[in-house]
Amino acid sequence: MLREINFDGIIGPSHNYAGLSHGNLAATRNAGHVSHPRAAALQGIAKMRANLDLGLVQGIFLPHPRPDHPWLRRLSTDYDAASPVLKARALSASAMWAANAATVSPAPDSGDGRCHLTVANLVTMPHRSHEWPATLAQLRLAFADPAFAVHAPVPAPFGDEGAANHMRLCAAHDRPGVEVFVYGEGGGPFPARQHREACEAVARAHRLSPDRTVFARQSEAAIAAGAFHNDVVAVANERVLFAHEQAFAEPDRLYAELRRLMPEVAIVEVPAAEVSLADAISSYLFNAQLVTPPSGETTLILPQEARDTPSVWRWLQAHVAGNGPIRQLEVVNVRESMANGGGPACLRLRVVADPATVDPRFLVDHARLDRIAAIVERHWPEAIDPAMITNPDLIVGIEAARLALLEALDCLILA
Repeated sequence: MLREINFDGIIGPSHNYAGLSHGNLAATRNAGHVSHPRAAALQGIAKMRANLDLGLVQGIFLPHPRPDHPWLRRLSTDYDAASPVLKARALSASAMWAANAATVSPAPDSGDGRCHLTVANLVTMPHRSHEWPATLAQLRLAFADPAFAVHAPVPAPFGDEGAANHMRLCAAHDRPGVEVFVYGEGGGPFPARQHREACEAVARAHRLSPDRTVFARQSEAAIAAGAFHNDVVAVANERVLFAHEQAFAEPDRLYAELRRLMPEVAIVEVPAAEVSLADAISSYLFNAQLVTPPSGETTLILPQEARDTPSVWRWLQAHVAGNGPIRQLEVVNVRESMANGGGPACLRLRVVADPATVDPRFLVDHARLDRIAAIVERHWPEAIDPAMITNPDLIVGIEAARLALLEALDCLILA
């Protein structure tokens, strides 16, 4: 039976605040601050536990090897000799944001009846551009069953940042849907990371019907305000599209097209007069998991920051009280991830599949999360000051921590 599975990235032991992501306001604002990798990973695990308690199917992706020594060798250097900037880029734990791992088209949408995944190339940001080989290795292991087709990345220079710029609308997860690819264009102070050419290439690779595929442009105002991915200003689940008024360049045209293709769509647009773009982005109101638990009530899994922002919480309370399409609000603490620019939605990749076709090493229950949490408690650094990244003992500890996790989960093949 096809189910939506949320695959969360386990936050790696090298989690630190280097401020490498131009256009990500939280990441740049917190550059140079002390990070807490152990607390960050445990917060992510707690979020996964909450998903399980809602009755959702939960999966994981594993931290990448850090520092990325092969990448440094291709730059004709090594970690000891690298500049501080290269060190930080090689040590980045940003693969924890699994929403950027790939774009996923479920079997009901594809021309060959398989679930297609295309690994994102992430070429816009140097610290993320070297993620895809390790991500691809995990995707090919987790989704080795013939029910899946796993594709290599779209070639440079066409930027592709994965599911963070992709939405799917459908009557139910196991029914054919409408896939929405959101791209950006330059012109503001920050780069547009998702190119239309990449979106079109992914749609072709996934054998999507042009009649059920929509390409929408993100507004320049959203990008300029710090919405470096569409999932910072919009999220969709089944028949519900939840978006800020200023999310898209041509919202009326987009909404009309969606209503034509899927008359039952429920478009929930938050007015800028009630929640400013700045409040929406700082609170990560839309970088939330919009899910359908077994109860059938559309549920929004929000960061604590959303509840702490008066305009956001006021709007949400009024929406629920008014019997809007979103029926339940669940608040989670992912402050360490938020401080580096990633909310609950950033941490997960949605895959609609039969769980029996997924490598069981990538699926979790409470007992498996207990094992992961024990490894984190024992091996993850408590804190990393950016000045520490030159400390050889820190690097040895980071590498040993990851290997301990791989061994515990029978995944040493990824070492």
